Amino acid sequence: MPKMLHTGQVIIDLVMAVDQLPQAGGDVLAQSASFEAGGGFNVMAAAQRNGLPVVYLGRHGSGRFGDLAREAMNAEGIRIGIADPAERDTGLCVAITDASAERSFVSYIGAEGELTAEDLASVPAETGDYVYVSGYSLLQAGKAQALVDWVLALPGAVKVVFDPGPLVDSPDMPVMQALLARIDVWTSNSVEALKITGAPDIAQALDRLVEHLPRDVLMVVRDGPQGCWIHQHGERRHVPGFKVQAVDSNGAGDAHAGVFVAGLAQGLSAFDAARRANAAAALAVTRWGPATSPGAAEVDDLIRKTCGV
Repeated sequence: MPKMLHTGQVIIDLVMAVDQLPQAGGDVLAQSASFEAGGGFNVMAAAQRNGLPVVYLGRHGSGRFGDLAREAMNAEGIRIGIADPAERDTGLCVAITDASAERSFVSYIGAEGELTAEDLASVPAETGDYVYVSGYSLLQAGKAQALVDWVLALPGAVKVVFDPGPLVDSPDMPVMQALLARIDVWTSNSVEALKITGAPDIAQALDRLVEHLPRDVLMVVRDGPQGCWIHQHGERRHVPGFKVQAVDSNGAGDAHAGVFVAGLAQGLSAFDAARRANAAAALAVTRWGPATSPGAAEVDDLIRKTCGV
């Protein structure tokens, strides 16, 4: 069976819920606070819970946060590809969710910001596998070039999934330009797609992305409660979302990405994989915390109740 090799960053989230963010220099009281594994862990947990075996091909640290990261991955059945912890600890993200269910982040990169060619050779990528690359990785000087070189050397039978994230804002970065030609699946939210392309709407963003990506690339752009758009071979299609009462959007996009790739790996069409991903994201926003993707049975149940399928 195919597997996902996730080359992104597992960090620890300090998750806090507030009524509203404080003004500069101000203070507010949080209703809750907890330490949770986050970052790339959210995508991996979503894929693993939906039937796709996952290997974490990233660094993890020595210290309190590294221990938490490994405990979380082990609990999900995620294989840790690089056996030895780094000398420094795993990084931290303060993730704050306000009353509108919108989330804000402040991140500090630790051991996961470094990766070598030897690290990447720890686990072989095999025919049918999906290699997941995060835009955050392209911003790490101790990781980006080794990662891109490794991706470009992968055989064509290995699918490369790229998630730009919120900090990559242009296709003109040298490492980004090199990577774009090897991408098989693009997954982002609408804000990211609009920022990278400078387009005024999703339709034009998809058209402009085609100019930078291989001809056969499969693109999925999330559109919040409205669902998502998929685009391939010049055909664009809207996949409706599921109506729910959102309480926390943290991790919803990651749930969508992980479940979408799991569906593709299991042979689903892009539309059916996207519908499952929409259902997973809808369920995720009804729960507090970062790694709130449901498992396959819950996704099936929501689709059956809503779509009769």
